[in-house]
Amino acid sequence: MKNIQVSGILLGVVIGTILGIALDNLGLWLSLGIAIGVAIEYTKKDEATEKKRTKNESE
Repeated sequence: MKNIQVSGILLGVVIGTILGIALDNLGLWLSLGIAIGVAIEYTKKDEATEKKRTKNESE
């Protein structure tokens, strides 16, 4: 579980840094990038849990 969150944060840092430098507002885009990266990873985890639950119900 912690690896999922770390990869989301890492993805957010990279994207936020790129956008922050390009748009000359590093603080804003870095924090937004981290939040978006964590949200994407949380959504992936939630979808995987839903698939697992659906699979167990069908058996």
